[in-house]
Amino acid sequence: MSEMADAAILLLILLCASAAGMSIRPFLSERHRTRETTDLIQLVLTMLVTFAALVLGLLTSSAKATFDAVENDLRSVSIQLIQLDRTLRQYGGEADMARTLLRSYTAAAIASAWTDEPAPPGDYYPKQVSPRPSEGTIDQPSLGDMLARVEIDIRGFDPVDPMHRRLVLTGITQFELLMHADWKLIEEAHASISMPFYIVLALWLVIIFASFGLSGPNNALSYVTILLGALSITSVIFVILDLDTPFTGIFAVSSQPLREALAQLSH
Repeated sequence: MSEMADAAILLLILLCASAAGMSIRPFLSERHRTRETTDLIQLVLTMLVTFAALVLGLLTSSAKATFDAVENDLRSVSIQLIQLDRTLRQYGGEADMARTLLRSYTAAAIASAWTDEPAPPGDYYPKQVSPRPSEGTIDQPSLGDMLARVEIDIRGFDPVDPMHRRLVLTGITQFELLMHADWKLIEEAHASISMPFYIVLALWLVIIFASFGLSGPNNALSYVTILLGALSITSVIFVILDLDTPFTGIFAVSSQPLREALAQLSH
């Protein structure tokens, strides 16, 4: 799990920064230990801690909002799948192939995005859709091909009466809504935290913890306090990174909406 590894590496770096500050402190001359110098360090440290706290709060809020948006988009895709399948079922036997493709797409999407969960039973869909090694995703060429074939089938219908013509128009509209919801889900599911920004934030935290080691008293309670502080900060970083990849990790969106849609499509 890359998010856990990133948090563990950051924890090690923060502890090393604190240890470096403690190791440097005995070599400082008396003029570097005056009250004025200590007050200045505390002032700068307070400023950095405030900046870091604001950034971490904003990142947590942004990651949670993105995670919730992906959950809502997944429900929207599931609803569109059910509605389109219902229209195709009303059209009749000519739409059976399109319904089969729609069902195969839904099952393959579940197997692709939630690789740690049991795949839908049956052999009516491709089990291997070449998922990305670093994250589960529904952004797969084979899945897009299935939806493209569904559209081709719908546009190729030959309605024989006004009712079937209305069903074709309804089906095309519903398919376009499905594609819009699907692409919206794909775009929002990608990680949004850039590496340069993460490195800058990590640098702030390193400076803060080095200052803790440089100015803190040399006793066991100080060591434990710094360790607990580093654990707290890195746990927040882990939550942010995990929420930013909504299809993998501990905090992952549920596959239940798509599984419920697949149950409806299988009727």
